[in-house]
Amino acid sequence: MSAKERSSVSIGGLTLSLSNLEKVLWPRDGYTKGDLIGYYRSVAEPAVAHLKGRPLTLQRYPNGIDAQSFFEKQMPKGMPEWIERITVPTPGGSRSHVTFPLCNDEPSLVYFANLAAIVLHVWTSGVLALDEPDFVLFDLDPGEKCTLQTLARVALQVRDCLNEIGLKPLVKSTGGYGVHVVVPLAAGYSYETAKVFAEIVARQAAAELGELASLQRTIAKRPQTAVYIDYVQVGLGKTIVAPYSVRARDGAPVSTPLHWAEIEAFGRRRSGMAPADEFAKLTIRTTPARLAREGDLWGPKSWKKQRLEGPSAKANRLWREEG
Repeated sequence: MSAKERSSVSIGGLTLSLSNLEKVLWPRDGYTKGDLIGYYRSVAEPAVAHLKGRPLTLQRYPNGIDAQSFFEKQMPKGMPEWIERITVPTPGGSRSHVTFPLCNDEPSLVYFANLAAIVLHVWTSGVLALDEPDFVLFDLDPGEKCTLQTLARVALQVRDCLNEIGLKPLVKSTGGYGVHVVVPLAAGYSYETAKVFAEIVARQAAAELGELASLQRTIAKRPQTAVYIDYVQVGLGKTIVAPYSVRARDGAPVSTPLHWAEIEAFGRRRSGMAPADEFAKLTIRTTPARLAREGDLWGPKSWKKQRLEGPSAKANRLWREEG
């Protein structure tokens, strides 16, 4: 490999060797691996804050987004010792244990980007308590014919249900077509408790939305104009696309924390507009400036850990009476 194809960078007292920086990963946009690394460096502080201490699955695209990709849970061979890791027992499967990498600092983030790990998936719990979720997740997945207006209306209904029982959720784009609504949790809840709670809220929201929402897990049986409210992603070892992770789609969109006012505005957009048309504006080119302007909307000031006992009791009282 020529000197032009390889370079080195010093970050946090470590020297990283970077390769093939001119390799195009997004053929129709011309974005290169160097662009990917540059983006992740520009958002390293908030990105690492959401990655830190969570088992990480890399989704790698060594030959670009049009070529074959692969998921990598097991710590890649040859990874330097300074990258932290955690070994987790795995019941069933081909391995008794999996050693997951952790992304606890900017050098680790850059190292993974240099592997063409475009998408970063993390557990919803951290290494200090792997069996306790840090948040309740509602993954809102629009059907192929679903409009941005409908997606916004469903997201707002989930928010309103949570508000009604005293909870304050946060929201972000997935970087694809949907949104994630989350409720940050205080310590001590099991995945089972969080999942039961998520189902109660999802069923109430779906009941109020009628044909706009679906709880049907089988894609072929869902109305394509509706939004699937997925609450079963709450589970040990299940992952979420991390905030500020890039996606392997044209335009290099980014999973981006949003204001609820933005979701409200989406509901007022022209009829027929697709969710992807709006979320395509949140990219590796636009996100750094947005961060500089807005700050991290999922940062410490907004990430308020909440308890479920009171809201669960209120939901049981209010929604059972309504039913």
